Amino acid sequence: MSQSPQPNAITPGLYLVATPIGNLRDITLRALDVLGGVDLVLAEDTRVAGKLLAAHGIKARLQRYDEHAAAKARPGILAALAGGSAIALISDAGTPLVSDPGYRLAREAAAQGSTVIPIPGPSATLAALSISGLPTDRFLFAGFPPAKSAARRAMFEELAHVRATLIFFEGGSRLAASLADMAAVFGPRDGAVARELTKLHETVVRAPLDALAADPRFETPKGEIVVLVGPGEETAATPEQADAALAAALTRVGPGEAAAEVARALGLPRRDLYARALALRGR
Repeated sequence: MSQSPQPNAITPGLYLVATPIGNLRDITLRALDVLGGVDLVLAEDTRVAGKLLAAHGIKARLQRYDEHAAAKARPGILAALAGGSAIALISDAGTPLVSDPGYRLAREAAAQGSTVIPIPGPSATLAALSISGLPTDRFLFAGFPPAKSAARRAMFEELAHVRATLIFFEGGSRLAASLADMAAVFGPRDGAVARELTKLHETVVRAPLDALAADPRFETPKGEIVVLVGPGEETAATPEQADAALAAALTRVGPGEAAAEVARALGLPRRDLYARALALRGR
C-alpha cells in the first residue's frame, strides 16, 4: 500500500505562493504546508491573508507588502533572506507577481543569491482563458488598460496585430467604456467577459466585442473581471497601422528597438520600419 506524500521541508528562501481567486478551498496542500511553515508571510492586505489562513487553521506572522510598503520593506526582507529565513509572498488572490509589486523583490532576491521557489496554483488569467472558448495556443496577458479612453485606445492599437488571444483585467466601473473602446479598435472579434470566477455568482459571457459592449449587464457590474479578445484575422498591416504601432513603441524605446518590436508584431521588414521610425522621431 503506497503512503501519502510527506510535506516538503521548508528550506530558506522566498516562496511565491498562489492563493485562491475566490473559493477558499482552491489552494494546494503544498501551499498550506509552506504558509504554515515559513518564518514570515508577506501579503498585499494582511486582513485578506488573515481570513485565508484562519480558514485553514494556520497561524503565521504577517507583514504588509503592497505597492505603498514595498520599497521601504524590501531591504529588510532581503536581509532576512540572506540570513537564512524562509519567507512566503502572497497576493490578495491568484499567483503573485501578476499585476502586483512582487516582481522587484523576486528579482533582487535571486540577484543576491537567495533561492526563489514557485508554489503554483490558482490564476484568474488561466482560469478565464480555459473557459473563454477562444484560442489557447497563444495568448498575451496585458494587465489593466489605462483609465482614460485616449490612452486605452492607444494601448489597444498597439496590440491590434498581435496574433494571440489578449487577456485584460478590468474594474467594474470602467468595464463598459473599456469594452466600447475594444470594439472600436479591434472590430467585431470574438470576446469573453469572465466575472467572479470560482465564486457563487461566477459568470462568463461569450460574444463578439460589439455585442459585449452593448450588453446592459456590463454597465455597472461588481466583482473581479477578466476580459478576453480573440486574435484577429491575418491581414497585411497598412502604412498607417505601422506608423501607429511605431509611434506607440517610440514612447517607450528607441528607433532600433521600436522597429524590431513592430517587425515581429506585424511581420514587416525591420529595415523599412527603422527608416520610418527615424523619420517619425525627427518630426
